[in-house]
Amino acid sequence: MLQGIHIQNYAIIENLSVEFSPGLNVLSGETGSGKSILVDALGLVLGGRASPDMIRSGCARATVTAVFRAERKPPWRAWLEEYGLVGGDETEIILRREVQAGGRSRILVNDQPVTLVATKELAACLAEIHGQSEHVALLGRDVQLDLLDQFAGSGELLEEVAGLYSRRRELEREMASLSQNEQDRLRTIDLLTFQARELEAAGIELGEDTRLEDEKRVLANLERVRAAASLAFENLYEGDGAACARLASVARSLEDLRQFEPAIGPHLEPLAASRANLEELAYFLRDYLGKLQANPQRLEEIEDRLALLDRLKRKYGGTLEEVLAYAERISRELANLEHADERRGEVARDLEKAAAEYRRAAEALSIRRREVARRLEKLIREEIAQLGMEKARFEVHFADIPRSATDSGPAASIGTSRGIDEIEFFISTNPGEDVRPLEKIASGGELSRLMLALKTVVGASAWHATPRFFASPISPRLPALPTITTLWRRRSTRGGR
Repeated sequence: MLQGIHIQNYAIIENLSVEFSPGLNVLSGETGSGKSILVDALGLVLGGRASPDMIRSGCARATVTAVFRAERKPPWRAWLEEYGLVGGDETEIILRREVQAGGRSRILVNDQPVTLVATKELAACLAEIHGQSEHVALLGRDVQLDLLDQFAGSGELLEEVAGLYSRRRELEREMASLSQNEQDRLRTIDLLTFQARELEAAGIELGEDTRLEDEKRVLANLERVRAAASLAFENLYEGDGAACARLASVARSLEDLRQFEPAIGPHLEPLAASRANLEELAYFLRDYLGKLQANPQRLEEIEDRLALLDRLKRKYGGTLEEVLAYAERISRELANLEHADERRGEVARDLEKAAAEYRRAAEALSIRRREVARRLEKLIREEIAQLGMEKARFEVHFADIPRSATDSGPAASIGTSRGIDEIEFFISTNPGEDVRPLEKIASGGELSRLMLALKTVVGASAWHATPRFFASPISPRLPALPTITTLWRRRSTRGGR
């Protein structure tokens, strides 16, 4: 349970501590007294959005600290083990959130920094904040189905059904493509054949355009290139006072010097290495100058080749890598189209198998839903009876998902990624009245009580069924957590009541 919360410099609160007792705690006060701020602060420490705007005017930072305690089997033990925070008193966990005026914030769990994602995972097993008008979401059939699946613990079956549905839809799309009009297929074959031949005739090599651009740049500026290389070679090797000759003279002088001063010896090896490097550069320039010849024909060939490559890149991709990838792709498409009949038979067999597997998993999911629906009805009736609705009846109605009027595929295509069921919650709040859909009969107050009953029943079921801390992957719109709604008793550090 939430044992206490301490708030500093948050919104209008300068310094406030609130302690809670076991069971029901009620926090009451006039409008504007700060009740919502207290709840917002709890949301912040549980991973809510942080903003410098929430810092009290004139302060550098805001801090919210929340303490949770569980006497037996703390629900956060698995989380602590997963993030390597095990140690100390595991029956108590302390969360602290600091927000700085500069916009930065940090979260500490038992004085250890953790990420926002990890904090939100932890929050799933600590508390639930239920706001005004949230019961309106209960009117949506998708939300109702989420709650039923959550109560049934159908997570693994739902994942299996969704995966099989995705596989079936992929095969249906391929079958539709293979079964297109024969004239369209032949036209497509002609187009792809032309493109494949054009790309094959081009004989593209990866990186070819870069190499050609370098060669073109040299040929187009041949005189400047030759002049620069000749001058460099002359200064290095052949001209009066060439660098290589000067270094050779320096080396001879130092060899004579070493006879009288041994300390000069270690410097001779770097000098010899420098001479070798300069001579190697000179030989490269000599060979390079020997190859430099004006070749207008080669320059024209390069320009024509680059123009061809640019045209292919405009047609098939922005780079040669993309052009080559496109060539591979159309080659595969051609093979599929030219052997469409054989491939159609393979896809038909795969589709039949995938449809059967989907139907089997969807029917298993449907059976589980129908079984637990009866138990859910019973538990909800018991809960709402304790909330002043003793005569109310609650039922879960099922219907198969109808086949879409626009669906031209086989009957096997019936169903969605969530199975073959549509459900709707029905209720009768007065004796003698027939049960009807929630949106047509329940008032706001009745919906709020029904929401509380559903969260209590579904959350408790998920809590006992899940070995780790509970975080529902099914419905982010309506998170049902295994906690009892807690209202609060306030004690201010300034002595207020």
